Amino acid sequence: QVQLVESGGGLVQPGGSLRLSCAASGFTFRSYWMYWVRQPPGKGLEWVSIISPGGDNTYYQDAVKGRFTISRDNAKNTLYLQMNSLKSEDTARYYCAEDLNYRPALVLTRIPVGQGTQVTVSS
Repeated sequence: QVQLVESGGGLVQPGGSLRLSCAASGFTFRSYWMYWVRQPPGKGLEWVSIISPGGDNTYYQDAVKGRFTISRDNAKNTLYLQMNSLKSEDTARYYCAEDLNYRPALVLTRIPVGQGTQVTVSS
C-alpha cells in the first residue's frame, strides 16, 4: 500500500531555512502528481505546493511563492520542499500526498497517509 514518510522538520528562527523530504513507496511514484500540504495549529489542511509527475510543472500557494521550492527525484522516489525565509505563519505540520491527477481540492479532503513533519518558526 501507499507509504509516505516525511522528514526534515524542526524549530527554526524567522528568516531561516529547512528542507523537507518525503520518501514514497507502494506506488509508481514517477506517474503521480505530488503535493505538499500543511496543517497550521488549530486549522485545517491547506495545500502548499504541487509538482507534476515529470517535475516540469510546479504550483505554489501565494503565501509561499518565491520562498519555497518543490522538487522531486523520481529515481529515488523522493519529494522535496526547500523552504527559505521562513515566517511564523509557516508553522504547521507538513505532509506529502499523491494523486494521479492535478486535483488539489480532492487531495485536501483525504486524511494524510504519513505522520507528517512538524515545522515551527519562532524566535
